[in-house]
Amino acid sequence: MSVHETDGILQLVLSYPLKAIRIHPHWCILFKQLSAEDFLPFDTIQSLTGRRNPEELEFFLNDLVRKGFLERRGVAEFSEHLFVSIIIPVRNRPDDIAGCLQSLSEINYSHDKLEIIVVDDASTDRTPEVVGRYPVRLIRLKHHKQASYCRNLAARHARGDILAFIDSDCLAGDAWLQELVPALNDVHLGAIGGAVDGYYNETGLDRYEKVKSSLNVSSWFRRSQENDPFFYLPACNLLVRRHLFLDLGGFKEELVVGEDVDLCWRIRKRGYQIEYRPQGRVYHKHRNKMFSFCRRRFEYGTSEPLLNKLHPEKIKKLCFPLLTSLFWAGIILSMIPGYRPLVVLSAAAVMADSVKMRLKIRRKEIPIKVSSLLLSVLRSYLAFFHQIASFVSRYYLFSALIILPLAPWVSIVILMLHLLTGTVEYVIKKPHLNLVSFLWYFSLEQLSYQLGVWWGCFKNICFRPINPKIVKKIPV
Repeated sequence: MSVHETDGILQLVLSYPLKAIRIHPHWCILFKQLSAEDFLPFDTIQSLTGRRNPEELEFFLNDLVRKGFLERRGVAEFSEHLFVSIIIPVRNRPDDIAGCLQSLSEINYSHDKLEIIVVDDASTDRTPEVVGRYPVRLIRLKHHKQASYCRNLAARHARGDILAFIDSDCLAGDAWLQELVPALNDVHLGAIGGAVDGYYNETGLDRYEKVKSSLNVSSWFRRSQENDPFFYLPACNLLVRRHLFLDLGGFKEELVVGEDVDLCWRIRKRGYQIEYRPQGRVYHKHRNKMFSFCRRRFEYGTSEPLLNKLHPEKIKKLCFPLLTSLFWAGIILSMIPGYRPLVVLSAAAVMADSVKMRLKIRRKEIPIKVSSLLLSVLRSYLAFFHQIASFVSRYYLFSALIILPLAPWVSIVILMLHLLTGTVEYVIKKPHLNLVSFLWYFSLEQLSYQLGVWWGCFKNICFRPINPKIVKKIPV
């Protein structure tokens, strides 16, 4: 990040991804100090800027963190601990629930501001006996009701201002609540979620899950935005305001999977934001057998059509900007013998896009080099191609196997797009696996998930998840 001050205006410029914002010159002293010292404690920032309201200051700094201009270290101290009710559904997992409850007994939080509610979902083994050894409130069900019912029941009995959901096959990090609860000082937040790390690290599948688990949201701060309508937080590490949860009726009990997605979307409809922080870590004991891994991904896939019926306004979109499409049309056509001169279309698209962005930047007097601008344009073209390849890999990989005898070249293109997507994921995620092993697990995951989606589409007669709307521009 670079900091520029011209004519009393302070501009922060990020080279990757290319973005710039203007802020009040009042903050100039802060960024000069940050440029010199790399890290500043919150109290020092408060004294430098003369901000008396620490909550407003923290919100401003967190907004810069979310946008990538700052990094955050450490944990905020509490002025007063909020009362938190930790809720855990469990069924036939005596060893897992023992590990979970032991980890919760060791977290850094005022234990007089905590209650732990375990709902036993009609276990047929010694699970209730194991739970009874810990100082928690145990609610036992006589009939199997699924996790959503258990969570809702516990929420109605909870005394806390905050409901903290964790699963029985998870272990809480010692700073779990300490790192997440302070975020709810922001009255606009309805829910906050933290990192879900893999507990196992022995087999290749364990190492794949470490970086590619569907519970692994991001390595960066994220907050719900209009241009990211599908963002959600997994229920195994989720903190929600109790009054909001009860007003919304809790989790939809008819959903076996996807209930956390639905809840997060309803929170947003109510006018609240949701936020993810790569802190507040819990460790998940994922399904590390191949069959159970594939079955779970299939089950996740079946939730897409159900969620789409519940939230028909959530329209999946594929964006085809004019100049970007022209660039790739020129590249593809120039590969055909006799059409090589059409590569000039690609060059024209790059030039037009660069000029358009240059004029926009010049009008706003943003100090960005031409080379940085050109790289940003090319990265946007690569991102577009990756978006298309990812969609094909996610929802249509299995079709390559079906149409292979009839249209081998189409199958080859689909497989190439899939392998490209997997290779990019490998480079980004940096797993402790070789590329071939990663692509093997990646292929199994994609096939399992999309077969679940297609099964759900036919079962519910809803094909919107696999039939996106084509648009020229995504609203920012």
